[in-house]
Amino acid sequence: MHSSSSSRSSSSKMRLSFDTVFYYVTDMEAAIAFYRDTLGLPLVSHEYVAQFDLDGVVIELVPLPPGTVVPGSGNARLCFSVANLRETVEEMHAHGVTTSKIKEKQDGKLAFFRDPDGNELCLWEYATAADPRETMESAMLHG
Repeated sequence: MHSSSSSRSSSSKMRLSFDTVFYYVTDMEAAIAFYRDTLGLPLVSHEYVAQFDLDGVVIELVPLPPGTVVPGSGNARLCFSVANLRETVEEMHAHGVTTSKIKEKQDGKLAFFRDPDGNELCLWEYATAADPRETMESAMLHG
């Protein structure tokens, strides 16, 4: 027997396009200073919300109205890709930002940290699976 709801959902093609990722913040000025000055994200607008543009992705800080509790489990996080995690973590520490220890994963390494509101963020360094031929060519060119 055919279920009409399952055939409808599998043929449905919502036309979604990416808009923004946002965090609620309680102190807008402290949050802007952290994202702009500590993390170095370019601030592109600041009216009611503050918007940063990172490689075409809009990251938005939204003021949390007083007395409001953020719904949900808070398990979402922004993850930033970095070329050298150890150097980036050292730089974060130099800016007074506490990070987790670097954790080795199958596809790379990661470390977590928090913004002034306690939102969790992540730094990720991809593991490089170098092709041996590229390594040989590089050694011959630069050797």
